[in-house]
Amino acid sequence: MRGRILGSLYWKLSAAFLVPLLLVGAGYTYLTLFSSEMYFAETSQRLNVGLAQRIVEDIKPFINGKPNLEGMNQLFHDVMVVNPSVEVYLLDSEGKILTFDAPKEKVKARSVSLQPIAEFLQSDGKKLVLGDNPRDLRTPKVFSVAPVTLDDKVVGYVYVILSGEEFDSTADRIRQSHFLTLGLQGLLVSLAAAGCIGLAALALVTRKLRRLTAAALAFTEGDYSRRVSITSNDELDELGRAFNTMADTLSQHVSDLERTDALRRELIANVSHDLRTPLASAQGYLETVLMKESDLSAPERQSYLEIIFSNMERLSRLIEELFELSKLEAKQTQLHVEPFSIADLANDLAQKFAPIAEKKEVRIVPEFSQNLPSVVADIGLIDRVLHNLLDNAISYTNSGGEAKIVLREYGSKLRVSIEDTGVGISAQDLPYVFNRFYQSRTHGKTGGAGLGLAIAKKILEAHGEVISVESRAGEGTKFSFELPLAKSRKRTRAYSEAAYESLESQ
Repeated sequence: MRGRILGSLYWKLSAAFLVPLLLVGAGYTYLTLFSSEMYFAETSQRLNVGLAQRIVEDIKPFINGKPNLEGMNQLFHDVMVVNPSVEVYLLDSEGKILTFDAPKEKVKARSVSLQPIAEFLQSDGKKLVLGDNPRDLRTPKVFSVAPVTLDDKVVGYVYVILSGEEFDSTADRIRQSHFLTLGLQGLLVSLAAAGCIGLAALALVTRKLRRLTAAALAFTEGDYSRRVSITSNDELDELGRAFNTMADTLSQHVSDLERTDALRRELIANVSHDLRTPLASAQGYLETVLMKESDLSAPERQSYLEIIFSNMERLSRLIEELFELSKLEAKQTQLHVEPFSIADLANDLAQKFAPIAEKKEVRIVPEFSQNLPSVVADIGLIDRVLHNLLDNAISYTNSGGEAKIVLREYGSKLRVSIEDTGVGISAQDLPYVFNRFYQSRTHGKTGGAGLGLAIAKKILEAHGEVISVESRAGEGTKFSFELPLAKSRKRTRAYSEAAYESLESQ
């Protein structure tokens, strides 16, 4: 559990924030102290740039070519009494230490490098230069130096360390003083405050991520209504919006799948019923014929056989519809596109359904001219569409009603409409009438798989056309679609080649 907490994004971001902050703070402290020391060192060097020269002018460091040790030692002592922070040395022309005023064990070096001395003299003391510290060669110091000449020849140097041991000791005590401690404490407090503010900001950022994670987990557990609240327009809220959009899409897909599954189960039940009903009826009459063959008269036997044949026809039609819909959905139906007379096809269909309509006392009304131009389509499949639509119109129209076949020319297309004055379709059923598993519950007709409209829709989609429906419950229904006229059809080949493009999205 502890490892999981420390491995969380919050602690990773906190570490990524605090570690650089502490490093920057430490670096800033170091640079501040270093810069302060360099500032005071350069200030001291510039203020005392002429100190060594004044010593040379006050006393002769060399007499008759030999070091004036007694006089120089006394002068060194006086200078160091007046200014305890300095240390004075007399060097020969090669940098060897000739004399100084200090215990011998204090001075570790026997000579100093002439390179810093030459650099100092060349810059005339206007540039910060650090030279060798005879008491500790590991820590170079600021200095003042002046050449000692005899007969225009440099015979030695007066070398003055401006921040000697006394200066270092005093500086160490100052570092431990109240003011420096207070300054460091102030820096630490500032870093701590910045760290706390940064951690609080990170907590606000990761809180949005935690909410998004909680919503995602709830969604995976089945709470499809869970969404993320959006409070601003930053990147995390954009991520939240994307999650909400994804959740809406997935929820819709889940709802569609649930609806499809329910319709599939209903279809299976309906198909099972439609298959079982004619089979059971045929089986019953066959058993009667077999068991009572000697007792049945010829007219009775003929009647029973006709009923059996009718049930077999009904069963065959249902199986054919299922097979046809399956082929259309699998895009296995080949279109045979050719010009034909839609008026002749409509007349044939009206004559075919005339006995059925007459039996139901429904009137078939053709509303079209016999001189309509030909259309380009698969005549067999279009006949199937008209058959299904007219069959529906007659089936759902009460006695005394009408079923119209309307053909109208519109520019380069011919509009086909099948209208009835039947029971109509309710508003809640209307969007789903073409669904392959849907069957309206408001129709007076019961049973049947309801595949006719699904087949019609797929056939027209294979032709690159769309079928529409207009209906009001209790007032009737109108199905319409269009077909291209043969006289203006310049893309007949493409029509066949692209026949199933509209099915790609199904």
